[in-house]
Amino acid sequence: MPQLPLRLRKAQVAKPGVLKTRDSQPTGEAARAEPQPAPFFPLARYASVTVVHACLLGFTALYLPRTSLSFFTSLSILETRPETSAPGDEVPSDALYLLTSSPVRTAAWLCAGALLLQPWWAAWMKSWSREASLQLKSDRNAADVSKHKLERSVINSQRVAAIKHASLTTSAASLGFYAVIVLFGAPLASHALHTYFLSLLLALLIAWTPAYILGAPTLGSSTEALVIRLTWIRLFAELRPRTPIERAMVYPAVGAVFGCWSGAIPIGLDWERPWQAWPLTPAYGAIMGYTIGSLAAFAMSTVLWLAETDVLSQPFKAAKQTKSKHR
Repeated sequence: MPQLPLRLRKAQVAKPGVLKTRDSQPTGEAARAEPQPAPFFPLARYASVTVVHACLLGFTALYLPRTSLSFFTSLSILETRPETSAPGDEVPSDALYLLTSSPVRTAAWLCAGALLLQPWWAAWMKSWSREASLQLKSDRNAADVSKHKLERSVINSQRVAAIKHASLTTSAASLGFYAVIVLFGAPLASHALHTYFLSLLLALLIAWTPAYILGAPTLGSSTEALVIRLTWIRLFAELRPRTPIERAMVYPAVGAVFGCWSGAIPIGLDWERPWQAWPLTPAYGAIMGYTIGSLAAFAMSTVLWLAETDVLSQPFKAAKQTKSKHR
């Protein structure tokens, strides 16, 4: 076996610890691997806002249509009698009677309540999305910080434009839902206002929040328009949300559609009850499905966040155990 030159043998004898240290160090990707921080997920705020939002939707559905302060009551076009009542029917309770005496007025109140709640919910979701994007840029330098300050002023100036785009998208979606509901068998000539209020309620529940956060989908050829359009397709056509924010948009939308479709089933029964009037059961089914979907999105995101946090915390625990052993 050939021997090493005398100079190399002296170097090995003089510095044995250096070679051992170099050999013991990890190479390649293992040396560069570092534990990643846990993803940004405001669990406490998300839980509180979700519960408040669900409670306010319930308040809108059960209390607002019963109030006597409604300006809708002064409009003769919205003053109708129970459409499924018969002379031999029992007189319902006061609360049920106020909800079912004028179905179109009740549907209008549901739309008014959703018009107040959904912009607030979308604004909170937008702030959450902005904080999550800032966490990904936590290692930026001073130039990036000053750039972010400039972007914040731009975001504030674009808030009105976002509301405008969300309003236009919701209006277009209401017309689309109207056509779909009519194709599913809704009355076209006799209950046009009833059907449109139901379609407007679905548009407010489903389209406002993603249009405010993601932007309005267009057929433009720019990169931004293409990204927005593909994101809408991935979320609402393929049903593949990837983040908690996307789940908070997709799950309630699916729940609202399924609840509205399920709510139309009792109308076909021959019970002839006042609450079977069109479009009460589909409207309340949409709100109930939206609420269940919102709670399901919160539960799923919480479980995934806890699991991901536990996995990401393993390198930190291993590093602490290694340091304690060396001590």
